[in-house]
Amino acid sequence: MPKSIVIVGGGTAGWLAAMMLSDVAKRKGWGSKVSVIESSKIGTIGVGEGSTAVFRQMLKHFELSEEEFLRETGATIKYGIRHRDWRRVGHSYDGPIDDPALVSPGVPLDTYAVAAGRPVGEAHLFQHLLSRNRAPVAVKDGRSIPAGPFHHAFHFDQSLAGAWLRKKAKGINLIDDQVKGIETGEGGISALLLDSGARVEGDFFLDCTGFRREIISKMGAEWISYNGMLPVNRAMPFWVDLKVGEEIAPCTTAWAQKNGWIWQIPTQDRYGMGYVYSDAHTTPEEAKREVEAALGHEISPRNDIKIQSGRQKEAWVGNCVALGLSSSFLEPLEATSIHGTIVQVMMLAEWLDDPAGRARYNAAVARQVDDFRDFIRFHYVTERRDSAFWRDVSASHPEFVKDRLALWQTRMPEAGDFEPFPLGLPHLQGQLYVPVLNGLGHLSQAAARQAMAKVPALREKARAVHGGLVAEYARAAAQCLPHRAWLQSLAE
Repeated sequence: MPKSIVIVGGGTAGWLAAMMLSDVAKRKGWGSKVSVIESSKIGTIGVGEGSTAVFRQMLKHFELSEEEFLRETGATIKYGIRHRDWRRVGHSYDGPIDDPALVSPGVPLDTYAVAAGRPVGEAHLFQHLLSRNRAPVAVKDGRSIPAGPFHHAFHFDQSLAGAWLRKKAKGINLIDDQVKGIETGEGGISALLLDSGARVEGDFFLDCTGFRREIISKMGAEWISYNGMLPVNRAMPFWVDLKVGEEIAPCTTAWAQKNGWIWQIPTQDRYGMGYVYSDAHTTPEEAKREVEAALGHEISPRNDIKIQSGRQKEAWVGNCVALGLSSSFLEPLEATSIHGTIVQVMMLAEWLDDPAGRARYNAAVARQVDDFRDFIRFHYVTERRDSAFWRDVSASHPEFVKDRLALWQTRMPEAGDFEPFPLGLPHLQGQLYVPVLNGLGHLSQAAARQAMAKVPALREKARAVHGGLVAEYARAAAQCLPHRAWLQSLAE
């Protein structure tokens, strides 16, 4: 086992990896020393990040206070993603991230909803909380009561979240410096050379340097581009302040535009926003004007970034693993970045002492990111033809997208359509696909009705369970506190 693990780059990815690997090293008795090399001279843009529920599960595992995290980082609650103008201009749909199957296993609630012509989100607690802009708790007799059994997600500023995680990390050796070179030996990297002149030896290295990919690039890693699969290739991040008294919607907003889409991620004092667009269809100057026309006011872009969408062919090369943006990058449509990082560290912790671990890890990470890419591409199968961008996207859907959509016109998505992920770790399943497919109009009501008609008893059970959940969740959401007021109460 590695006696010395060196992580290059801090931020959210680096400190998550440090905490998780230090924890597993203690539990497995590896005796590993974990170091993080993070330079205080390198800043971050900090325009907002959305997580999935695994981030909250990670907080619970480390017995970290969720309320403290929200209070000290200015984070907010996230129940899902609101998609504006994707299917067509003027149409909106939500993708709640809770899974009703956890409380009603074996009951085909989605099939029943589609057959009945009702939104699939109705049977999701998070849809009701999202629609009412509510916190995940109610207060009764002075006590906070959770709205339900599901793990929600968060929105946060990456730089603040990374700093908070660094403060909470225990037993980690922090080196404030920058890497200027590496020394290699028979097993891969033997040491890192720092700007200060110091030399840091290690047995295993993690590259968390983001887009710079400073370490993995020196190991001969090969980048696989997704630019032919995903239609946007530039990102223009900016901030917009919250208005005084403005309620904070507990969701990420993805707002489709003529040449891409705008993300909007709320923190407690501002929106982290950005326009991801295709520079084959517009220029940065025109993109800025397009955003300003949509918002009705001027913006001050923080940057304009050329997106290199894709992943490393092998994220683990020699004794070095690329993690976070060093490993892969996808447009931020489904909060895949932090989720992917946490799951990848879980796999690394499981396979680091396995002789076949590197091959298993590389195969699993490749599949994970490819699946994320495919899911994102499904969002672009829309009715929009109002610009050259949307017409070109419509004419270039990959065959696997066409094949899957043809299949799901004949029946609802099934568990067997989604291969289980290694180690039983959380991954894309039907509960995430179905709201998107339903919102874009790709699920067949006729096929759903036919499925329900085959088993009348199951149809009646689904009707009863669906009605009960809708009523229960509506009552629960009505009793929960308003989102912004609850967040403000945490600071009192």
